[in-house]
Amino acid sequence: MEDIDKHLGIKAWAEEDRPREKLLIKGKTTLSDAELIAILIGSGSRDESAVDLSKRILSSASNNLNQLGKVSVVELQKFNGIGEAKAISIAAALELGKRRKESDPIKRVKITHSSVVFDYMREVMDDLPHEEFWVLLLNRGNQILEKVNISKGGVSQTVVDAKIVFKMAIDKLASSIILCHNHPSGNLKPSEADKQLTKKIKEAGIILDLPILDHLIFADNKYLSFADEGLL
Repeated sequence: MEDIDKHLGIKAWAEEDRPREKLLIKGKTTLSDAELIAILIGSGSRDESAVDLSKRILSSASNNLNQLGKVSVVELQKFNGIGEAKAISIAAALELGKRRKESDPIKRVKITHSSVVFDYMREVMDDLPHEEFWVLLLNRGNQILEKVNISKGGVSQTVVDAKIVFKMAIDKLASSIILCHNHPSGNLKPSEADKQLTKKIKEAGIILDLPILDHLIFADNKYLSFADEGLL
């Protein structure tokens, strides 16, 4: 039985143990170095699975990724089952990992006041001849993960689907949301439709544990904050 199991192809493994499926089901951090390399090369040889081949490759570099990164494409091709394309994939992935370590982390803008939102979004909102509705997706530290345009409309209004707002937030694993839209008329006063929409989205956010921190209206290089005005 041991000899049979040794050469068992990956397709015969339980789905949650196959590298690709395991990454999707359990997350990338649960995979071993060999399993990650197996995903890169896709397949092994007639005599061994992609994971077993990856283990041999790692073993030749003392199971050290930094050491493996020094192995040339030509040297990688000496392993049975590794052609030029697979060798290049391994070399490219290890180089990307090296560059990632050397890259500076993205400095995210932290929202501490409505004026920070205004400064961040004014370039987008200034001088628009039509209404646009945007949302800022924030992490737990109130840092901006992303700004997303939800809709564009006419001179006096734009249609906003709350389901789209929350789908974007959930997809990006946001912890809270700030709403933004403009009034091309120059009037900062929120309309009844603005108030109703804000109320609707706020109530949905409470249910989904995605609080709405503020709603800003932009007009003529000025803004109104629902939170500051006690309207939220």
